[in-house]
Amino acid sequence: MTGSDRRTAGTPDPHRAPAVPRSPSAGTGPAGPPHPGRTLTGAAAGAFRTGAQTATETAGTGTSGTAEAPGRLRARLDARLTAEATAWLDRALAQAAQAGGAGEAAQAARPPAGAAPAGAPAAASGAAAGPAAAPRPPRRLPTWELRFAEAGRRCGPELADAARVLLLYTARPDGSAATRLYTQGSAAERRAVLAALPYLTDGPGGLPLVEDALRTNDTRLVAAAVGPYAAAHLDPHGWRHAVLKCLFTGVPVGAVAGLAARAEGDAELARMLGDYAEERRAAGRPVPDDLYRVLDLTGVTASPEARTAPGPPPAPAPAPAPATARARTAPPTGEES
Repeated sequence: MTGSDRRTAGTPDPHRAPAVPRSPSAGTGPAGPPHPGRTLTGAAAGAFRTGAQTATETAGTGTSGTAEAPGRLRARLDARLTAEATAWLDRALAQAAQAGGAGEAAQAARPPAGAAPAGAPAAASGAAAGPAAAPRPPRRLPTWELRFAEAGRRCGPELADAARVLLLYTARPDGSAATRLYTQGSAAERRAVLAALPYLTDGPGGLPLVEDALRTNDTRLVAAAVGPYAAAHLDPHGWRHAVLKCLFTGVPVGAVAGLAARAEGDAELARMLGDYAEERRAAGRPVPDDLYRVLDLTGVTASPEARTAPGPPPAPAPAPAPATARARTAPPTGEES
């Protein structure tokens, strides 16, 4: 099912669990799944694990290297959402909490009717073949994923990212589910998955999604990719190229989480910045101010060429003066005969 299919499928079920209580200002996460630290098993215990590193941290900005605490994220939403949108978010978080508590997730993992239980011995060789097995029906998406897709319509585009991050934090999808939400989602849904990575895994399992976003030229997607998760898990080579990607695409380097800490003393980054500045200057293009900002953060002495501010382009050579008409020769003087 594609992202557009998810937008139209399903409606809220009034018989679901009660709405998740809102957190007034305590800074705790929404009710439902336990805070980070619970251990996932089975398919969830691979590359993705619960986000032990950030879910209970103090809220931080994009440059601090830490993700905003879910409780504060919810309080910020409550301050701006309408009553109708707040009620919708309560219901959506309750549905996500059921999935996070293995409600719908367990149902989705249940084998189809008539299937042999796990560990059952295989049929004896040569046994008469029974009737052809009915095709397995398509897997039904958890209800919270439908809410994830419609968050933009319910909360508005400015608050949809935060609402989707809360849904992901509450549902705790495993790696395959998070990857599916990213690959099948719209640009806004992809941004939310990237922003929620610190809550979903404390390992490098989400790096393929970050690397995919950094290959695009969508500036909002690139900005989401260089958040706290990238600061914690990108290797030095990948992180340097992420910084340069921001400079290439015009994404403010203020979006790069943990910029000051990772740039400090990075001589290779300083060299790359100097090379980029020289390329821009040779092409007659201005060097972005953000490049000098990052260069200063490295604390590495740059070459004079890298530090030289681009001057005005050379004045064009003067056009040659038009050729003057040849002076007419005066007729010879003298008396006429």
